[in-house]
Amino acid sequence: MNNKGTLQGICISQKKGTRKHEIDSAFLKKDWGIEGDAHAGNWHRQVSLLSLEKIEAFREKGARVEFGDFGENLIIEGFDFRALPVGTRFRIGNVLLEMTQIGKECHTHCAIYKTMGDCIMPREGVFAVVKEEGEIHRGDMVECLGADPDRPLTAAVITLSDKGFRGEREDKSGPAIVEILTENGYEVIETILLPDRQPLIEKELIRLSDQRQVNLIVTTGGTGFSETDCTPEATLNVATRNAPGIAEAIRAGSMQITRRAMLSREASVIRNKTLIINLPGSPKAVKESLGFVIDQLEHGIKILTGRDGECARK
Repeated sequence: MNNKGTLQGICISQKKGTRKHEIDSAFLKKDWGIEGDAHAGNWHRQVSLLSLEKIEAFREKGARVEFGDFGENLIIEGFDFRALPVGTRFRIGNVLLEMTQIGKECHTHCAIYKTMGDCIMPREGVFAVVKEEGEIHRGDMVECLGADPDRPLTAAVITLSDKGFRGEREDKSGPAIVEILTENGYEVIETILLPDRQPLIEKELIRLSDQRQVNLIVTTGGTGFSETDCTPEATLNVATRNAPGIAEAIRAGSMQITRRAMLSREASVIRNKTLIINLPGSPKAVKESLGFVIDQLEHGIKILTGRDGECARK
C-alpha cells in the first residue's frame, strides 16, 4: 500500500480565535508544536491536520473556503486521517508527528458552519504531538509510518465524586489507580474528576474512547446503592459490547474480604477498541480490586485492539 502524501499547506495564527493564515515554511518544536502558532503548547493537541481531499469535497458543496478557515495547521494530500488509529506517526523531513486525537467538540459554531450548516474539522480533523523537531516546507513529502509497535498501552482515570468535584474531599482513589497502572506499564494520558452526573460521565467515556482512543478507562466511585450513584448505568449506556467477566472477578475476589462486596454494582464493558472498568470509590477497595485483575488486562486489550500499523488512503 502506498503510504506517501504531500504537504499542500501550512497555516498558523498568532492569537486564538482568529483565522489562520498560510505560510511557506515553519519550524516544529518538539513537545510544543509550530513556532508562532497560538495553539502550540505542552498538551496533546499541538498540531492539527486536515486532508486536502476533505476540503475539496466540502468545496464541491458550494463552500468558499481557503486553507486555514477550519483552524487547521497542516493540509495534507493523500490520507484519510479519520480512518487511521491514534498513535499513527508521520514523517515530514526531520519532523516526526504522532496522532493523539481524532475530531474535537465544537463549542461555538464557526462562520463556516453558520453559512453552510456544516463544518468538517470536528469530525475529520486530527491532532498530533511533535516527537522530533525540524523545519517543514509546503510541497514536502509526508510519509505514514504507522503506529510504534512498542508504544505502551494508554489509560485514563475518571473519579466520580460530588464532594471531590466541589473541593470538599481529596481524591485519593484516582491517584492510587494511576500509580498501579503506571507500575504495570500503562501510560496514563488523562485524569478527570467529575460529579455523579450520568450525562457528564457518558460524554467523557465517549470522548476518551472515540476521539483519544484510550486503550483502558478505569473509573472509581458511583457504584453503590445511593440514588446519585450512576456510574454503571453510564458505562452500560456507552458500551458496544459487554465484558462482564472482569467485574465478576472483582466481586468474587472482594467477597473473600467482605460480604458487602455483593452490594457493589461495578460494570466492565467494551466501547469499540476501549476497555472500560468500574471500581469502587475507596482507595483500599481500588487497590484490592485492581489486584484481582491487573495481570490479565494487557492480554485482553491487545486482543481487542490489534496493532497492524496500516495507513488508510482515500
